[in-house]
Amino acid sequence: MDLCYNLSWSLAGSSLQCYSCKSKLSNSNCQESVNCKENEVCKTDVIRVIGFFSIISKGCEASCQEDYQDFKVGNRNVSCCTSNLCNVNAAGSVRSSYGMATGITASVLWTFLNNRL
Repeated sequence: MDLCYNLSWSLAGSSLQCYSCKSKLSNSNCQESVNCKENEVCKTDVIRVIGFFSIISKGCEASCQEDYQDFKVGNRNVSCCTSNLCNVNAAGSVRSSYGMATGITASVLWTFLNNRL
């Protein structure tokens, strides 16, 4: 009985660790680790604005669904993993070229300027 109690106590004491941050512009600014709750996984959410910057958020999540979405001005990549500090990387695929980025930037500026009138 003692062996079962000690085993369950030691398993409960060892939670998954993930990197955690909200809306950082650099992966190097997202290196704080946290202990997740039971049944949580590590999640990384990267929103890239083509030719400009990325917004990185990481943390523990009870339900995480991997996803990739392409937008006219960039993309969003959500990834999930289940080992300690597995969300160290904020790399996601960028599917663009600089020529396309210039065209997209021009259309965003056009939309912005039209909405101001």
